[in-house]
Amino acid sequence: MALSKKALTALVITYNEEQNIKAVLDNLAFADEIIVVDSFSLDTTFEIASSFKNVKVAQRIFDNFASQRNYALSLATNSWILFIDADERLTTELENEISNIINDQDGASAYFMYRTFMFQNKKLRFSGWQTDKIIRLFKKEEAHYNHEKIVHEKLIVSGTIGKLKNKLVHYSYSSYEDYKQKMILYGKLKAQEELAKKTKPHFFHFYIRPVYQFLNQYILRLGILDGKKGIIICYLNTLSVYVRFQELKKLRSKTKTSKI
Repeated sequence: MALSKKALTALVITYNEEQNIKAVLDNLAFADEIIVVDSFSLDTTFEIASSFKNVKVAQRIFDNFASQRNYALSLATNSWILFIDADERLTTELENEISNIINDQDGASAYFMYRTFMFQNKKLRFSGWQTDKIIRLFKKEEAHYNHEKIVHEKLIVSGTIGKLKNKLVHYSYSSYEDYKQKMILYGKLKAQEELAKKTKPHFFHFYIRPVYQFLNQYILRLGILDGKKGIIICYLNTLSVYVRFQELKKLRSKTKTSKI
């Protein structure tokens, strides 16, 4: 007796993604269920997503990435989950691999996907991104996002974790200002994590950590081989670290003031 084909739910969380939303939803058309959770975008993201008859759209006020992802997970009706960011794309080869792997009876509970980082539609080969991988495919009942990791959120998996062969394409860098604002946001959210861990920032955090971040990515992780693109990416990632501890200093100051 033939086993029934496993159904797949694709999830996307969005905020002001009108430049990406149509392309990513077209890309996910092979999924049995597609759900978009929008954080009350100020552009036309919600309207574009709602125009897709095969897409369910919900809105929720954004508090942090982990909570938003866990909420999206709660809406899924299928066991297998494909969680994609609006600026990520699947190749045909990766789509076929996913369709095959979820029907493998001896498969893992979750799978890492390696990502190809695109810098204005051109591949970034180094700068720390050459080994970038993230869990994007998993069984809903065996995974959840750690609430303590509110940015660069971590998926907690109770079963085994495998790796897919084909890479996910990550169009993260569209413009300097767009990526800069993204890094500033990540830095501020990471500051909240540091506050929860009771980190007390000092000279090391304010100066050594940012410098190390740049040198690690630009020299040790070969960003220098990416030319001008490498300098830009390494600088902006360093900016995020700088913002993190400057923001942490402000948050700690506010906390102390409120206790007086």
